[in-house]
Amino acid sequence: MPFNHQHVVVERGTRSGFPIVVAVHSTALGPAIGGCRLAVYGDWRDGLDDALRLSAAMTSKAALAGLPHGGGKTVVALPSAGTFDRRAVLHDVADVVEALGGVYSTGPDVGTGPDDMAVIGERTGHVFCRPSGSGDSSPATAAGVMAALRAVVQNRFGSAELAGRSFAVLGVGRVGAHLVRLLTAAGARVLASDVDGSRRTVAEAHGATWTDPLTCRTAEVDVLVPAALGGVLTATTVPALRCAAVAGPANNQLDAPATADLLHGRGILWAPDVVVSAGGIIHAIASELHHESPSQVAARITGIGDTLAGILEAARETGVTPAAAASRLAGFLAEPPAALAPV
Repeated sequence: MPFNHQHVVVERGTRSGFPIVVAVHSTALGPAIGGCRLAVYGDWRDGLDDALRLSAAMTSKAALAGLPHGGGKTVVALPSAGTFDRRAVLHDVADVVEALGGVYSTGPDVGTGPDDMAVIGERTGHVFCRPSGSGDSSPATAAGVMAALRAVVQNRFGSAELAGRSFAVLGVGRVGAHLVRLLTAAGARVLASDVDGSRRTVAEAHGATWTDPLTCRTAEVDVLVPAALGGVLTATTVPALRCAAVAGPANNQLDAPATADLLHGRGILWAPDVVVSAGGIIHAIASELHHESPSQVAARITGIGDTLAGILEAARETGVTPAAAASRLAGFLAEPPAALAPV
């Protein structure tokens, strides 16, 4: 991965002793934004890799969502799944974010939620999605995914109607549970799975059929919906897929850029996750930082479908993968405005 980040900070938390990584990829369009991830890593440098990759993806996500921001990411590399002083960790994160002086603001991600943002907010104002602010972003993320799924089925099958279509939702966490409910309510047939077996009750309560993760990933369905951690699409897993399309909110679904070509070669339509998953960040930033009205925010989230439709059509017309088309558009949009020539 080429190094093109503006700031990368790695500090040992003064309270927790854990590695705190903050990566700021770009501020060309405005201050960077990105979630705070608490996850177990075998080596803290794996957490650094995640922060670099995810912050770059956030730059693309913000640009494609029409937000005046660049991308950033916080990763706390937890050494084991054991207990730890959560408040101490979050205060360590807050101190690192505050020291950047407003260049970057953080929000929820894997392992954190709105209540955690309130704790971070005790020591820095550069935080969003607190309960007193925009709150839980998962319903908005799910709404954006639904708009994207309609664009996908329109492109793949000629109609945006979800009723009668089949979906495999891989991951029934906050966003995945909303998706299961919305898809079944729309008349779709839904297969669901999660590594956490306790999520079965939620999935089945919404009318989904429960299965194991491998069966879910390789199910013969119209659309596979990755809704958990990334890296699910690899040179090993893609040959086993039996879906017509893949579109979901999980970040970094491709293990490597070349995997997009493997999907394309198999005739499987892949919707870039930086577009599909943008509803939550749109909700948080547009409402909390830019004070847009609920109707304005909702229109932005619905617009995810239009953005994705344009990318898929551009890919078809130019003979490239949707990943390449999205990358080109994001690169164009993320360029800072050109200065006007003096007159």
